[in-house]
Amino acid sequence: MKEIVIGRQKIGPAQPVFVIAEAGINHNGSLTIAKKLVDVAKKSGVNCIKFQTHITEKEMIKTTMKPGKISKKSLWSIIKNCELSKDDEFKIHQYCKKIKILFLSTPFSISAVDQLEKLGIPGYKIGSGELTNVPFLEHIAKKRKPVILSTGMSEMSEIKQAVKIFKRKKIPLALLQTTSEYPADYRDINLGVIEKLEKTFNVPVGISDHSLGIYTALGAVAKGACIVEKHITLNKKMPGPDQKISLEPNELIELVKGCKAVKLALGNTKKILPKERPVLKFARECVVTSRKISKGEFFSEENLTTKRPSTGQIPAKDYYKIIGKKAKTNIPSNKQLSIGEIL
Repeated sequence: MKEIVIGRQKIGPAQPVFVIAEAGINHNGSLTIAKKLVDVAKKSGVNCIKFQTHITEKEMIKTTMKPGKISKKSLWSIIKNCELSKDDEFKIHQYCKKIKILFLSTPFSISAVDQLEKLGIPGYKIGSGELTNVPFLEHIAKKRKPVILSTGMSEMSEIKQAVKIFKRKKIPLALLQTTSEYPADYRDINLGVIEKLEKTFNVPVGISDHSLGIYTALGAVAKGACIVEKHITLNKKMPGPDQKISLEPNELIELVKGCKAVKLALGNTKKILPKERPVLKFARECVVTSRKISKGEFFSEENLTTKRPSTGQIPAKDYYKIIGKKAKTNIPSNKQLSIGEIL
């Protein structure tokens, strides 16, 4: 499997988990709040902060449609109120450069892609809703930059069509298993799809997680996820459709710690480790006499037992090799049996 590189950061199974803090529209259109979210992301140690580039008139027709149960407001008004100006987006990008955190943004129209191109972003994150938007995907592919593609609300056949567009142009690609529910029920997360996507497409795979808390994100890392994306907020009580499913600053810090810890724990070898050897000495047992044994007496389950520590000459695993043999000399009770005491 080939790694992908966004900016200077490598993403793949052999690399640390690439954690994306999804600021999304949780800034509510405020440059001040957006910068605070950048600060939160930087402090937490994530690899990247990601926003959303909305040019409302270019991505949708004016509609009174509401986004399901997510909000009582119309989709149009939500997006319009959270739209950052081109100037604000430039300032956020520059701020990210200043404090040295990778900036990405998800475009929702071809015009948004072109706006981001002018910023010189190093890669694209594509949302689940655009997975079947063929002209949009083709336009991004022409930019010849790495792509991270979410796969919510899709079937494998649709993912294959999207992947084909990028592979045909040899665009570095990563996929995210995504459940487009807000919040997503744990039973709908389907972490097993991570391995399925890896085997099918041979690309780095991660998760864009909309469930509550950090549990499924850490489970995804255990399943081999190379990328974890989670929404972030300054406070879950802030107005906005995504605030309640987002991580507050302290939770984001725990997510980063957890991803590192789980990634470190993913080895698959089973042997006695050097650091286990001191423990082995006091935790294991060796063969010990359970009463006095006379010279010439047969060793049996009545006169031998096993006890800690394992500093004797005969480990507990060899207990039954001694049963039936004779004592070479008189042996006191509660003594570690030595090889020289066996005929």
